[in-house]
Amino acid sequence: MSEYKRNPRGARRARKSMGRKAIVVLSMMMVLVLAAVGGTLAWLTATTGPVTNTFTTSDINITLSESPNLDLKMVPGHTITKDPVATVQSESEPAWLFVKIDKSTNYSTYLEDYVIADGWERVEDGVYGRKVEDPDSNVKYQILKNNQVQVKDSVTKSDMQALAVDGAEQPSLTFTAYAVQLYKTNGEEFTITEAWQKAKPADPVPAPAT
Repeated sequence: MSEYKRNPRGARRARKSMGRKAIVVLSMMMVLVLAAVGGTLAWLTATTGPVTNTFTTSDINITLSESPNLDLKMVPGHTITKDPVATVQSESEPAWLFVKIDKSTNYSTYLEDYVIADGWERVEDGVYGRKVEDPDSNVKYQILKNNQVQVKDSVTKSDMQALAVDGAEQPSLTFTAYAVQLYKTNGEEFTITEAWQKAKPADPVPAPAT
């Protein structure tokens, strides 16, 4: 008679015990396999060095100048050398360059109206602008055509004597240069009118009433 027939309960316990052992052994083998795989992956690492973006500054710098010691004596019918020039300095950003010309109230009594040099576009009365896409300190933008103004041939001796009176206003031209960046966004330019609104001085605030 077989052992199973002699002791069927014991045989079943033996089979269960062997099954548990098999499960334990299989589990240990799986742990060893996972440990081996995990150990291998731990050696496969990668990294990069840092990438640093350091942002730099930008600016626009301009100058306004003319020859020293100009002879500005008014003689009826004569021309007077007047040679103001504006410059956008090298390494400036591309810009709109403006010049504002203010005349004294009696300017037109003595001198013909000035003529603006070529390349400037009128923005409003007394204000002219031009586009400077490649700033260069060596490029000087002439403001008055032929660098001159013309004294009227109608000016009389009595007109001249009126200027000699103490406190009399002297005829004058005043030049002021301004600049603003050419581009408002990447590839999109300000119009000349938009740029002048950015560049021009603010209107003075009226004094409060007393």
